[in-house]
Amino acid sequence: MEIAGKVVLVTGASSGIGAATARLAAEAGARLVLAARRTDRIEALAKELPDAVAVTTDVTDPDQVRRAVRAGLDAYGRIDVLVNNAGQGLHLPLEQVAADDFRAIIELNVVAPLVVMQAVIPVMRAEGGGSIVNVSSGTTRGVLPGVGAYAATKAGLNMLSAVARQELADDGIVVSTVYPFITATEFHDVLRAGRLANGSGRPPAQSAEEVAAAILGLLRSGDEEAVLVLPGFGR
Repeated sequence: MEIAGKVVLVTGASSGIGAATARLAAEAGARLVLAARRTDRIEALAKELPDAVAVTTDVTDPDQVRRAVRAGLDAYGRIDVLVNNAGQGLHLPLEQVAADDFRAIIELNVVAPLVVMQAVIPVMRAEGGGSIVNVSSGTTRGVLPGVGAYAATKAGLNMLSAVARQELADDGIVVSTVYPFITATEFHDVLRAGRLANGSGRPPAQSAEEVAAAILGLLRSGDEEAVLVLPGFGR
């Protein structure tokens, strides 16, 4: 896909990978629909970018998801790309994971991405195609104690992505998955529960801009996945 002129809907656009992806896509000539819960953040980002609209969106609310899609259609008449980025971590040993916390991240990390995909698929199908990138996690590429519940949700997202890639191929909709590991964002400061373990064995963090570049690379290539896991961590 040539990104210039395309309309890109980014969830979780208020910070981190989402904001970095929006900025990089804008540099490539895309028009942006910024969806996130923090209105002040996405409105400020929209003003920073040359062509963007901000829509306050809680992706766990299907009505708000549909409103974000409608806002994109009202502003630009189409949606060519979805970057399904909104999510939250949960870093605790499994015996300490509260069921309510696990349910909450399942809702945000698995159910919500499906709902957002369902909202844009008819639009993309009517346009003759589009691209979807789901943001997963490198924690699904290995067995890492302390992140089992979080990794389980992202593993569910991986399967949704893989199946959607096959189911939507005949409609010209390309579904890809990106696997970042530890990113230098506020993600680890706003975990549902727990904290990122410290230790000399932890790999260096990747920047949000590195992940954004991988996402745009998937849009351009149509490849099934981009794995940013560092050597020696995962597979």
